[in-house]
Amino acid sequence: MTTIRQDAWTADEDLILAEVVLRHIREGSTQLAAFEEIAERLSRTSAACGFRWNSTIRKKYESAIALAKKQRTKNKKGKAVQESKWQEEASEELTVQKSPAEQTEQEAEQKRESEVVTVGTNAAPAPLTMEQVLDFLHDYHQNQQQAVAKDVESLQKENEALKQELEKVKEDKRIMAEDYRALLSIMDRARKMSGYQHAAES
Repeated sequence: MTTIRQDAWTADEDLILAEVVLRHIREGSTQLAAFEEIAERLSRTSAACGFRWNSTIRKKYESAIALAKKQRTKNKKGKAVQESKWQEEASEELTVQKSPAEQTEQEAEQKRESEVVTVGTNAAPAPLTMEQVLDFLHDYHQNQQQAVAKDVESLQKENEALKQELEKVKEDKRIMAEDYRALLSIMDRARKMSGYQHAAES
């Protein structure tokens, strides 16, 4: 009987968890199926794998999840178009060779096959490799660093502009204070001169 592990998750196990879940998303499978596959590979319970994904790992892979969903949609459309093209080519070849009765029977068979193809359009694309996951994470990290660097540069420029504006305000305030003191001095001298004139006239 396999022992169920309950020890701490390692970085490698987190990467395996992310890779398998993303592959299942691209293939149109469910996350529950992904958790069961991971549980078997890592000797953990599927519940533990699901909890680890939802509580810790999922938020780190939001961009990768969105990309996997786009790939799933693209793969579905591409598969459906290809299957439709093959059916049309086969239908044209058979129409030339068969009698009217055989053609009617063939059309009914094609309709049944078309229904099967429609149900089975969730065909699995090529699995995502660990190297592709690491490349994606490396590119994502570089993009994040570039975005942060741009934000820092923008904030530094804004800070420098605010410093210059503050210095200008301080200078304007200093000039206004000097002008105000000069005005008070002039008014004080004017009052004194007015007092002297009144005294002289008396």
